Amino acid sequence: QVQLVESGGGLVQAGGSLRLSCAASGRTFSGGRMGWFRQAPGKEREIVAAINWSDGTTIIAASMKGRVTISRDNAKNTMYLQMNGLRPEDTAVYYCAFRSNPVGPYNYWGQGTQVTVSS
Repeated sequence: QVQLVESGGGLVQAGGSLRLSCAASGRTFSGGRMGWFRQAPGKEREIVAAINWSDGTTIIAASMKGRVTISRDNAKNTMYLQMNGLRPEDTAVYYCAFRSNPVGPYNYWGQGTQVTVSS
């Protein structure tokens, strides 16, 4: 059973930075894809960024390009999301997720971490 635990959220002023972490356990992460998603109140969940565990290939949502970097540490089974230039509209609960297959739905989700950006 895969377990994902996010950390690093908090309150930050507009223009500030945060680094989120997602610690994964429960299996050997030699493949698959991990991603960061977010959901703001009253809005649908949306993807922020994702990374292939094996080769580090990344995708970044258009709205976040230039402001976020996604990375992973294979030895620590941990994924990171560095967010810079945060805006009030980035306020949301951020979730990490994992899927073992190249395509299809994400099978495992963390509990989420709150990011609040004040103006």
